[in-house]
Amino acid sequence: MSVHSEIKKITTETLRKMKFDKEKITMLTAYDFTTAKMVDAGGVDSILIGDSAANVMAGFETTLPITLDQMIYHTQCVVRGVERALIVADLPFGTYQSNSEKALESAVRMMKEGGAHAVKIEGGIEIEDSIRKIVNAGIPVMGHLGLTPQSIYKFGTYKVRAKEDAEAEKLLSDAKLLEELGCFALVLEKIPANLAKKVSESISIPTIGIGAGLDCDGQVLVYHDMVGMNQGFSPKFLRRYLDLYTEITGAVSQYVKDVKTADFPNKTESY
Repeated sequence: MSVHSEIKKITTETLRKMKFDKEKITMLTAYDFTTAKMVDAGGVDSILIGDSAANVMAGFETTLPITLDQMIYHTQCVVRGVERALIVADLPFGTYQSNSEKALESAVRMMKEGGAHAVKIEGGIEIEDSIRKIVNAGIPVMGHLGLTPQSIYKFGTYKVRAKEDAEAEKLLSDAKLLEELGCFALVLEKIPANLAKKVSESISIPTIGIGAGLDCDGQVLVYHDMVGMNQGFSPKFLRRYLDLYTEITGAVSQYVKDVKTADFPNKTESY
C-alpha cells in the first residue's frame, strides 16, 4: 500500500512528493455529491470538476457553453462529498483568457464560492499573465496542454496534438513556462507518449496524462467514461472498468416490468 494512501488530506504538496517518490497519481472527474463520495472512498488522489460537465451532465457537444456559475455549483456539490482527495476545478471558457483581472476574479469565485482547492486552466504562453495573476494571489493552478477542448473550434478536431516538431517544441516550452510561473501540476491531453515522457522528465512538477502514455506522473479519466455510462465514446486511451450503461438500463427495464406486472411492491415491501 502507498504511504500516501494513509494521508488524511491530499494537498498540492502531496502530489509534488508523489512525483519525487515516483508514485503514480490518480485522478478522476466528479460533478455531484454522490459520485464524489464514491470516487473519494475508492481512494483516488485528486478529483477534477471538469468542464466536461458540459458534455456528460448537460449534453452539450463541446465544453464551451458551461458557465462559471454552473461550474461553481458542480464544485460545491463535489466538495460536500469529499474527505480526502485534492479538489481541482476547471475555469470554463471565457473566464480567464481575455485579461488577467477577469481571470483572478473567476479563480477567486471558484475558491470562495465553490470551495475548490485549486483551479485548472488551458493554455501556455498565451495566458501567461492570467496564470501569474492567479498564482500570485495564492491560488494553486494546474495547467493543461496538448489537446485543449476549449479551443476545439480553433483546432477543428479532437485528434492527437503535437505530432509535428514545431508544436511539440512549443508544448515543451509552454510546460517549462507553466512550471516557472508556479503551476503545481500539468495535464497533458492526447499527445504522443514519447513527448509526454520528455515533458515529464524536463519539469519538476507532476504531469497527469489523458491519452498521453504511461510515463506521465499520473493519469486522469472522465468518471462517466471509465465506468461505461457513455456508450458512444470509446477513444483509444479509454479503459472501461464497468459497463454501467447496460447494468442501469437492465435494472430500469426490470423495475418497469415488476411494476407493470404488479410484482413490485410485494407484501414485505409494503407497510
